[in-house]
Amino acid sequence: MIKELQSKLKKSVHQGIECEEKRKHIVLEGVVDSYDEIIRAGYLAARDEYKGVVNRLKVDGLEDKSIRIPTLSDHQFKDDPCDVLVIGGGIIGCAIIRWLSKYNLDILLVDKESDIAMHQSSRNDGMVHPGFAPKPGSNKAVYNVKGNQMFEKMAGDLEVPFKRVGTYMLFEHYYYALIKELFFRRAEHNNMGTIEFLFKDEILKREPFVTDKVKCGIYMPTTAVCPPYEMTVALAENAVLNGARVSLETYVYKMQKDKDKIMKVYTNRGEIIPKVVINCAGLSADFIAELADDRFFTIHPRKGQIAILDKNKADRLDCVLSIIDLKTMKSRTKGGGLVKTVEGNIVVGPSAYEQPYKEDYSTTKEDMDELLEKNLSYIKGLSRSDVITYTAGNRAATYKEDFIIEKSDYVSNLIHIAGIQSPGYASSPAIAEKACEYALEILKEKMKITDNERYDPHRKSIPRLDKFPKDMRSDMIMKNRDYGHIICRCEHISKGEIIDAIHSPIPAVTLDAIKRRTRGGMGRCQGGFCTPLIMEIIKEETDLKMEEISKKGKQSHILYQSTRVKAGRNDD
Repeated sequence: MIKELQSKLKKSVHQGIECEEKRKHIVLEGVVDSYDEIIRAGYLAARDEYKGVVNRLKVDGLEDKSIRIPTLSDHQFKDDPCDVLVIGGGIIGCAIIRWLSKYNLDILLVDKESDIAMHQSSRNDGMVHPGFAPKPGSNKAVYNVKGNQMFEKMAGDLEVPFKRVGTYMLFEHYYYALIKELFFRRAEHNNMGTIEFLFKDEILKREPFVTDKVKCGIYMPTTAVCPPYEMTVALAENAVLNGARVSLETYVYKMQKDKDKIMKVYTNRGEIIPKVVINCAGLSADFIAELADDRFFTIHPRKGQIAILDKNKADRLDCVLSIIDLKTMKSRTKGGGLVKTVEGNIVVGPSAYEQPYKEDYSTTKEDMDELLEKNLSYIKGLSRSDVITYTAGNRAATYKEDFIIEKSDYVSNLIHIAGIQSPGYASSPAIAEKACEYALEILKEKMKITDNERYDPHRKSIPRLDKFPKDMRSDMIMKNRDYGHIICRCEHISKGEIIDAIHSPIPAVTLDAIKRRTRGGMGRCQGGFCTPLIMEIIKEETDLKMEEISKKGKQSHILYQSTRVKAGRNDD
């Protein structure tokens, strides 16, 4: 079998590829001519009989763009024990520590960034998928549908905006009506509830700005929207309030094992001694698995670019539109579309293409042109001038194209939560629940587990002044005049809200952290007016100097030095 695979790889991809079977997975090594050949080889090796593919193929001359590693070294941890160590502060890691905080456990989450939700969990469209796209029977399908059902209560408990808007999967040809039973059967297999097949006239009654290109479509009512960065922050804050710990700027670089058990985890801030380790490091999950000598998969980043439109076009759409054609149906991604967010912006995309760099979030004119040309033409009245910003994110894909949610086969106290790409956001509460089941199974062999009697699933959000009736706003301003001082004019964010974010359970002391918690700087001007005002508030409320305040952490400072000196001191 392995000889047959190697022969096929050499013949179909490149003569320089060598492969071997290790434990239950395939390892690819060698030098090839292009990154495309690395990807092709990975998928060719991803056979059903193997658990995964470790792709170590290289391309000569391919630039090495390493991930960001924090420079902090303060020895915060000195062989500190904990019951559960969660590696990764995205939506999954934060959902896990919140779930575990129901019990009297010492829970520690570490993340290498200056804030949580800085990668996949803030770089997506906030769509809570209905569960149609995943292959029936896959982990994606099972956890997507279950997570979608759990999401509304989670959002309500945490006071995060949530709205069921439904998805229209649109077709440009009537012949899709001939295969509608296939769509119904897939929805049934995935247990996602009732869907409808609609012709153009009925779609136009519901979404009157859809253009004549559309001939028919499928409507899926369970699709929802919920801001992903707000949800991730809310989960982490609730966990902290219930006793969990979060350590940022904390990079895991080594693990010490004794036989089949992780004994010690080394970080730039000292050493941690955990009973259980949960690997949910997103784009770096394969690196963490390697440290534990249990790597059986490779994360290959799939980039997606998105454009965000001004709220003044909010009336054009009230749902999610997914544009489907035969090319999309055969691809490994559903192809993006148009998403109306809870805040009123329309998000266009994302695109999807393979690229080698896990933390490269650059955008290209060519990809953005293609994205806008394809999607804006489906809604009347949308144009490129409506775009207020654009960004990119990387999905943590594996070559098996499914979620990895399991206890390690070879490390007794390790749990892998990896390959969590789309629809990982919708799946997050269900994935967290399963991860916690595994953690409790391991812990019960070592200790008695009791309920946390102080556990409270509810969390108070930072009040959004513009969401309250006028009389309530007046009362708030009378009690605290900072709420009457508007800092971000586009999003109507007050000084009081920004101060609340700075002093929240996970303090926000960068511009992007403030943005994730309050939306300050997310409007039409993209911080053009409010950035210096927000920086001044951070300076007033913390020990930071103006030149120490950053956009997203230590390597992204806004100011270099003061240019004016008054009375013998710096005039910030």
